Amino acid sequence: MTLRNLPEIKAGRLPEVCAFQPDEDALERWNASVRAAQSSENTISVLDVIGEDFWTGGGVTSKRVSAALRAIGDQDVFVDINSPGGDFFEGVAIYNALRAHPRKVTVRVLGIAASAASVIAMAGDEIQIGKAGFLMVHNAWVVAMGNRHDLEEAAATMEPFDDAMATVYSDRAGVAKAKAAEWMDSETWFNGEQAVDAGLADAFLPADAAQEDKTQASAAKAPKAINRVDALLAKTGMPRSERRALLAEVKGGTHDAALTVMHDADEIRALTEGLFKL
Repeated sequence: MTLRNLPEIKAGRLPEVCAFQPDEDALERWNASVRAAQSSENTISVLDVIGEDFWTGGGVTSKRVSAALRAIGDQDVFVDINSPGGDFFEGVAIYNALRAHPRKVTVRVLGIAASAASVIAMAGDEIQIGKAGFLMVHNAWVVAMGNRHDLEEAAATMEPFDDAMATVYSDRAGVAKAKAAEWMDSETWFNGEQAVDAGLADAFLPADAAQEDKTQASAAKAPKAINRVDALLAKTGMPRSERRALLAEVKGGTHDAALTVMHDADEIRALTEGLFKL
């Protein structure tokens, strides 16, 4: 498959009643310290949540990726991915930027490429994945607030996005769109071997292509924990502004303050339950 034959994804912004969050299950599985053992200077790293991360000031944005592509110029490019996903629209913008690159794009899934990050991965002319890596596909999801008309509008707005993603996955895998939609409906996780068997990846990464950077492990725990709490709160329907205000209070009043690290899902859910009792 050549890059120019990749289907474009057209996506406008949703109504204000909706907001995307990283998937909580993907955040739980994500080991943010996994990095490439070696990278060429023509490498774009997608090693964070997709979209600007309010809590850390980090995140992978389309603006950053587009700037990197301009700097690389008319050369082949490598894209290293280890991301739990995040903002669908930023993922689409990054996918389209990579799709438009005139030279070969090789995607390397070092850890996981979940949700919006799996959309980005599909922009590769060649997709390599570690045998211990994962791809996760699901329907785009939102937190919708408002009356029944608002909710109906949000649901109707989502349909073409899911259809576009199903087209991308089905074209890559060479399966019927209905099969790709089935994967998405079931929030399907593919390990490395399953991704290659399904046609969502082309080859395995060498065993030594990825490594865990111990210096990153400790620093990544607090941002990952706060994003997981944020994702759990989002599923309750709490608006983004209220979540951010509440979590900033828990963290001491600022969005970039240190957070006491929580080590497992039970601790995070316990905190979430406790917040509603305040």
